[in-house]
Amino acid sequence: MTPDELARAAAKGDIDAFETLLGLYQNKVYGLALRMCGSEEDAWDVAQEAFLAAWRALPGFRGESGFSTWLYRLTANAAIDCLRREKKRRGELSIEGGELPLSLPDAGPSPQEAAEGGELRAAVNAALARLTDQHRTVLILRELQELSYEEIAGALSLDLGTVKSRISRARKALRKILLEDGNLSGYLPSKDTEQSGRGARRP
Repeated sequence: MTPDELARAAAKGDIDAFETLLGLYQNKVYGLALRMCGSEEDAWDVAQEAFLAAWRALPGFRGESGFSTWLYRLTANAAIDCLRREKKRRGELSIEGGELPLSLPDAGPSPQEAAEGGELRAAVNAALARLTDQHRTVLILRELQELSYEEIAGALSLDLGTVKSRISRARKALRKILLEDGNLSGYLPSKDTEQSGRGARRP
């Protein structure tokens, strides 16, 4: 069964179908939550909240945007709510350890390259943490989760034009922070490389 078929079965009360979906998506949901929240504890809470919300809302799932996109929307919303609670509690956005987990390509670097790569990861992580919730969310969904513009629009309930402009502003904001801090500014491309990533990357 496809994920959408499993979702429709789960919507009718099939617990086994929902458990199968849980197995298929729990790592992706947790990974997205971790990248957005920066804290493992918060990420687990967000993942559980997203799946609980999915179970409760499944009877109304119609499959217009696909189950994965729908689940990403629930996860992103739960993560944003979590960050807002943390802001209110601490008075400012606090990312545990000052870093967001970000994986860069590993091509067997030399010790010097490894050190430089570590510095770049730390710089990008710190810069991501300083972005607004909206900008960080679209950038993570696009660059790390590799969702298409259409998928992001569906996940965040935004129109396509808003998604494109928000991603563009997020990239500029990230570059500006990296430049101001004296770090490499070219981590993210100025425009999408349309034929990179997951095969022919959809705009």
